[in-house]
Amino acid sequence: MRTEEVLAAIATGLWRWDNAAGTVTLDAEAARLLGLPAEPGSYRESAVRSCFHPVDWNEIYAVVNLAVAEGTLAESRLRIVDERGRVLRTVRSRSKPVIPPDRDAESYVLIGTLQEVAEPQPGSTDAAHTPITGDWRRSREAFLLDAGRALAEARSTAEVLRVAGSLSMPGFSPDGLAVFGSAGERLTIIGHHGHSADDEEPFTDMPLETDYPAAEVVRTGRAIYLPSPDEYRRRYPATWPLARRFERQSWAFLPLVSSGRTMGAWMAGFRNPVAFSPDERAVLSTVARMLAQALARAGVAETERELSLGLQRSMMPTLGPEIPGMTVAARYVPTGGGLQVGGDWYDMIPLPNGRIALVIGDVQGHDVRAAGLMGQLRIALRAYASEGHRPDAVLSRASRFLSGLTDAYESVEGDAEPATPRFATCLYAEVDPEAGTLDIARAGHPDPVVISTDGIAVIRQTAGGLPLGIETDSDYPTTRVVLEPGETIMLCTDGLIETGGHDMATGWTRLRPVLEEPTEDLEQLADALVQAVHGPTSHYTTGPLADRREDDIAVLVLRRESVVAREAPPRRSVMTIAQAEPERISVGRQLVRELLHDWSDPEQVDSAVLMVSEMATNVLVHTDGDALMAAEISGERGERRLRVEVADASDELPHKRRPGEMASSGRGLVLMEMLADAWGVDPRGEGKSIWFELYESDEPGEVAEAAAS
Repeated sequence: MRTEEVLAAIATGLWRWDNAAGTVTLDAEAARLLGLPAEPGSYRESAVRSCFHPVDWNEIYAVVNLAVAEGTLAESRLRIVDERGRVLRTVRSRSKPVIPPDRDAESYVLIGTLQEVAEPQPGSTDAAHTPITGDWRRSREAFLLDAGRALAEARSTAEVLRVAGSLSMPGFSPDGLAVFGSAGERLTIIGHHGHSADDEEPFTDMPLETDYPAAEVVRTGRAIYLPSPDEYRRRYPATWPLARRFERQSWAFLPLVSSGRTMGAWMAGFRNPVAFSPDERAVLSTVARMLAQALARAGVAETERELSLGLQRSMMPTLGPEIPGMTVAARYVPTGGGLQVGGDWYDMIPLPNGRIALVIGDVQGHDVRAAGLMGQLRIALRAYASEGHRPDAVLSRASRFLSGLTDAYESVEGDAEPATPRFATCLYAEVDPEAGTLDIARAGHPDPVVISTDGIAVIRQTAGGLPLGIETDSDYPTTRVVLEPGETIMLCTDGLIETGGHDMATGWTRLRPVLEEPTEDLEQLADALVQAVHGPTSHYTTGPLADRREDDIAVLVLRRESVVAREAPPRRSVMTIAQAEPERISVGRQLVRELLHDWSDPEQVDSAVLMVSEMATNVLVHTDGDALMAAEISGERGERRLRVEVADASDELPHKRRPGEMASSGRGLVLMEMLADAWGVDPRGEGKSIWFELYESDEPGEVAEAAAS
């Protein structure tokens, strides 16, 4: 009796499905079971496909692909339907995928049997555990959706392992999990769940050649299912003693594949026996793929975080040794997002002459390239400063360095998207702790803010040049700022001012109350400045602009230690007005107005500004040298005295004249005689100094009325 006759007698048919050719060969019994004419023949795949229930056809594709990947049998139940979609019968398919030598893994030939089986009745025991039963299929799909969602939200390796350990698989759940990785030719444990800390010791550093299931999975990329202890002991006798002490009944070892590479293995151990049916293997295989993707994402995220933190630690050093007689505080807040480094930075550099250099700057952009340029520029600035150059020379060299560096970036990128030249703003201050002076050179950076001992914050306007990298040769004039004992200077990047939709004017208005809030601790002041921008109250101080783009923030705060005094220390400011820069007269006027911003009589403020303009203009017009302006406010509020001096190197004293009605000059001393409470000209060893004084009155206008009378 032939084999075909024996199989037909037991209602079993043979079929051969050639995936590459798209043909299915059936014997007579297989054709009858599929509802086709009961005779041997070869059919197109589409003709045979119409015989199966659409859901089951998709099911068999998944089962076959799993069998091809694992080298196992493909087994499933399939419903046969007629032309109207009515179910005629249910058949069981048991097939073996074979890959011919001249084909790849996706071009297989499926050879197997078809046998009619009785359809389980609803409510029966078998109905709950078959692939064509709705409850089982729905519960499996719901589990996979929940597992995929949970693993997709995990952000670290530890969180991925925690999620994997909490998964409750439909009908069978492992009581122990372990994730293995590979380092070179050795097997390592990434993490585990359901084991004690000591249980991982034998597996932490195992050679891949070891006769252990996880090692074989990593070597071959194929899953291994061990449904019983006897099967484990038979296939892996050398490592069976390591697994025996856990007293489990079944094990599944599946490869963790990401981007076509086997990155490790996943072990699921079961306390109860598991037969590892095709459905169970499909669930485990799907979870393994999702687990591999989640671990790969978590690994990349952890690497990026570690790289970002490493860059930040190396590029943003802590402040150096203490400055005698001064206190320093600093803060750096990167822009929102994944990357924790940006283009802003601060630095404190010991100089060869015993002084200290404070540097704060901002490279254009918030990306990796901005962070790289910032690191290189910071190193260059430290090198130029350590050579002993003056502030203007340090910034000139840094500008030339950055200009050449951005050109190099463009040439390296080649055919890629053309790089946009980058520039940087910077403020460099050379601090003399003994004298309390800061020689400041500024490259397109916001001006510093000086907080006097009576808590008044004033923007200290300083000379400046173009941002670094704009031109190869740029000049950066130097401005000297004198800090009196107890005074504080704040340096910041524009992110502190303009974040939240503010411009320079409204941002300064928002920060001024914070700077003028009395505090003895600079660390608290630095925190308060950041909180004003990023804290809860920042949501109620949004700016007038529509652009709410965030920016990095860097802040440096320096305070000269105060001395004990019986009366309020004076408020003082000094600046130079060069012959070649007559526009600096307007800066001097603004400086005096800022010093007098809390003066009780606004008319006296206007008078002081007018007299400063006259004195500085006379120096530039009638002499060949620069003018040095010094303004000082002393005394208690309500009884203060303003003294302004403008000195020059000329020995020629000014003379009071009586200009005619049509004269365009000659009224400077006349105005001072009318507006000042006191004024005079003091000869010096070299040059002279012309000065005036104003006395504050509790009642505005009182002094002006007395002068007019």
